[in-house]
This record gives sequence, structure tokens and C-alpha cells, in this order.
Amino acid sequence: IGGGEHLAYRADMLPDHGFIGAEPFVNGVAQALTHVRDGPEGNGPLRNVRLHMGDALQVLDRIPDGSLSFVYLLHPDPWPKARHAKRRMMNDGPLDLIAAKLKPGGEFRFGTDHPVYLAHALMVMRRHRHQFEWLAGSARDFLVRPGGWPETRYEAKARAQGHEVWYFRWKRTEA
Repeated sequence: IGGGEHLAYRADMLPDHGFIGAEPFVNGVAQALTHVRDGPEGNGPLRNVRLHMGDALQVLDRIPDGSLSFVYLLHPDPWPKARHAKRRMMNDGPLDLIAAKLKPGGEFRFGTDHPVYLAHALMVMRRHRHQFEWLAGSARDFLVRPGGWPETRYEAKARAQGHEVWYFRWKRTEA
């Protein structure tokens, strides 16, 4: 969840939905707690958010199959060296788990500014065409941030460094 700004925005926008955020780093969790306490507009606490300090895969593993409407993977660590690629979240094992946890028709949303990660992610997602339908009608669709998807601090930092940012949406197929 990085600093939790995206999580807080979505939780505030959809107060009747539950949100779970996972972050392995204490600074990210602390920042997310501030966003949960204050709300994105400073309107008070968000009561529909739960946080887990640790690996997101641990959280996903404990969630019942077919129970999630959305899964977000925003600007994950790119592990840019080829020998570290197995650590990326965009790999077969994590994607099988995400597919199992999403309801049919649920969305998996992914954002990155890292071209190597982008190429890897698209290669892996191609292998998962039986589980996910890509919701892009044209190339422009992955260059424009979808509605309800606020800019994260990682995205802002990437843009400030002159990086392009890509947005992807996939729908879970009927299984």
C-alpha cells in the first residue's frame, strides 16, 4: 500500500466496502495509519480499513476464494535484475492466488512506471488469459489513469523524474 493514500481515497469513496492493505515496511504502515486516522480530506477516521504489516500474499492466502471485488498492485518493487525476477508480485503463483480470491467479474488493477517490470508483467499476464480479460480497448487506455484511481506518491515521484506511468485493468473471467 505504500503510504496508503490510494487505499484511504478508495475507502473514503466506498464507505460500505471493506478494505485491506498490506505493507512490509514500517514507514509505509505508519503513513497509512495516518491516512486511515485522518481520512483523505481530514474528515475523520476510516472505519472500513484493516492493515497488515507484512507480505500481501499472507493476507491473500487467508481470504476465502471468490470474495474480493478488487485487487490493486500499484508500483510494486520492480526487482529489476533478471536473477531477482522470481520475487516480483507479477508472477504465476501470486496471479493464481489473486485470480482465486477475486469474484468472477472482479478487477485486478496494476500500475507501474518501470519498463522492465511492465514487459515482464505483460508476458506473465498473457499466460493467464484463461483467468483474466484485459479491459483495454486501445493502447491509450493504459496511458490514462482510470477514474477513481488517485495518484500515489510513487506515481508523482515517477512523473517528476520524467517516467511514463502505465495503468492496467483486468477482469476476472467466470473461471
